[in-house]
Amino acid sequence: MNLEDLNDKQKEAVLYNDGPLLIIAGAGAGKTKTLTAKISYIIEELKASPYSILAITFTNKAAQEMRDRIYAKIGSEAKKLTVSTFHSFGLKIIRDNVERLGYDRNFVIMDSDDSLTVVKKIIKDMGYDPKIYNAKAIRNKISSCKNEMMSAKAYERLAVSDYEKVIQEVYERYDEKLRKNNSVDFDDLLLLPIELFKKNPEVLEKYQELYQYILIDEYQDTNQAQYILTKMLSEKNRRITCVGDDCQSIYSFRGANYKNILNFEKDYRDAKIILLEQNYRSTSTILDAANQVIKNNKMRKDKNLWTARGIGEKIKYYRAYNEADEAAYVIRKIKELVNRDVEYKDIAVLYRTNAQSRVLEEAFLKENLPYRVVGSFYFYSRKEIKDLIAYLRLIHNSKDNVSLLRVINTPKRGIGLKTIENLTNKADELGISIYEAIESGKELEFKNLIERLKEVAQDLTLTELVEKVLDATGLKQELESEGTLEAEVRIENLEEFKSITKTFEEREGLVSLEDFLLEISLISDVEEYKNDPNRISLMTVHSVKGLEFNHVLVVGLEEGIFPHMNSLMESSDIEEERRLCYVAITRAKDDLHLVNARRRTLFGKEQINPVSRFIGEISPDLLETNVKDELPKQEEKIEVGEMFREEEVDYNVGDFVYHETFGTGKVVEVTNTLVSVAFKLPHGIKKLMKNHKKLSKV
Repeated sequence: MNLEDLNDKQKEAVLYNDGPLLIIAGAGAGKTKTLTAKISYIIEELKASPYSILAITFTNKAAQEMRDRIYAKIGSEAKKLTVSTFHSFGLKIIRDNVERLGYDRNFVIMDSDDSLTVVKKIIKDMGYDPKIYNAKAIRNKISSCKNEMMSAKAYERLAVSDYEKVIQEVYERYDEKLRKNNSVDFDDLLLLPIELFKKNPEVLEKYQELYQYILIDEYQDTNQAQYILTKMLSEKNRRITCVGDDCQSIYSFRGANYKNILNFEKDYRDAKIILLEQNYRSTSTILDAANQVIKNNKMRKDKNLWTARGIGEKIKYYRAYNEADEAAYVIRKIKELVNRDVEYKDIAVLYRTNAQSRVLEEAFLKENLPYRVVGSFYFYSRKEIKDLIAYLRLIHNSKDNVSLLRVINTPKRGIGLKTIENLTNKADELGISIYEAIESGKELEFKNLIERLKEVAQDLTLTELVEKVLDATGLKQELESEGTLEAEVRIENLEEFKSITKTFEEREGLVSLEDFLLEISLISDVEEYKNDPNRISLMTVHSVKGLEFNHVLVVGLEEGIFPHMNSLMESSDIEEERRLCYVAITRAKDDLHLVNARRRTLFGKEQINPVSRFIGEISPDLLETNVKDELPKQEEKIEVGEMFREEEVDYNVGDFVYHETFGTGKVVEVTNTLVSVAFKLPHGIKKLMKNHKKLSKV
């Protein structure tokens, strides 16, 4: 096998297959290329069976890209590999061992909206005030417990406050309901395989024997459950390769634990570590800035990105007057690029929070610039699509109470809330599904409709079945009779769903409804504007990970925005914000703009934020900027008063302080006479006189 297109470190990673291997792959260092070359090498040179290889990525898109690349290298043998996401792999194990886990074969995977519906109902049934006991917050807590491998019983030991005790009770009832409805949620796709392996060592051994080579991509993003599953599978053969970059770990809010990658050498004492530091994406100026920022993090593995691409242009740093001037700068620079024949699709504007996009969108619309807001719209989350899927799921599994409750009166067919409540109570008392509890009235007409669809489903293709459901249920007719532009768009979305089933049929051949429903349960969001890809991308820094653009503009680089207000109190949170900044910088290939504003109206309030500390961490030699001198004092918003201490107080960045009006805060900037302090919302960042009597060190 020819490895000439790999650099020395990539080649070393491909050739080492004698034990645990950690590849620390910097941004743009060719990790996917290295992984695919390694898998091809294992098959072609080590003569391993493709069936013995398990490769896990974090997104369906990444899994498909890996499959395509391996297919291009080794041909049809690639089809025998297991290349999937963690959740897809967990689903495969559950389906193969469904009886051992105590589920029927036609179990249903509930998405986050379905889970939320169940939690809301439990809170209501328990008689708690939903304003106090927020269903989404409780659902998220249950999810994080599951990701940390904490059962409802285990959480009971930690539940001290009344609020936590309610969460524990909801968690317990939630799990019971899922079991009763023959349903699992996304978190269960990881938990159930671990439960299976712990209770059935012989089953674990079977998978350990099957998968002789295990490769995990984006290892820094693994949560506790994914970490344990990986460790269990690799325990016997120890031929495990983990690829990742601790400097790009930005998903702690989803339960990701970057310490998994930092602790790899402790978990595998004989592990080999290989650094991929040569970057093929960015100029050396951009990489120098990224290196300078990230070196301020204490919790990281040392590496230094470098490139053979050359120095490139200086990074443009622009300090705008306000958010309108910031947007105007972005527009101006994009127009300059377009005049140089740059395509819109090669430009991205990045921001820390979705709220920042509004001003940018208004400016883009005014200037008639084509754009897309990536990650804001999800095809499968639209009401009409969720209604259609609920019908299909109910046809497949009539025990699916969540889907039934969604569509029993959609479109409206005169089945009221009281009827639904009575049916639910009856089902609960008898220990049966709501569908089974239906015996009369308009709800029986609905049940007969589903029965008819179940009968014809056997003889129809997926696309034909979708068409039949749209007509028979009245979903399409209701929208057609509405006659509005919104209804037309919804009809187009339903029509688009048929093209999804058609593509699935063409790709997989004749498949069952079960296979299709399981497939779409795992599909991530479908981007808008796919018919016109030549648009500027607007997105949060979280959304841009894994992507690259020739020209990148990062806006809102101010203390309290980026780094975010909620992160200013804890050093670990600041380190994650710095990793986010590192990700933002390393998305740029040729041209990077860093932008902020002197004053900004956000959430209806004007505020003046200090320049982001991340700007200060970049050497001025790398920047081309409009900021020549220190900001004029008259532009600072200063809290002044009549009471001052005579003695000078010495403050340092990071000090905790107390203000009589604003409470406890943290110092984020210090000048000769002023101190900038981040207080909890709604106060935000305030500039105060150092010797003001209302301010004191904690």
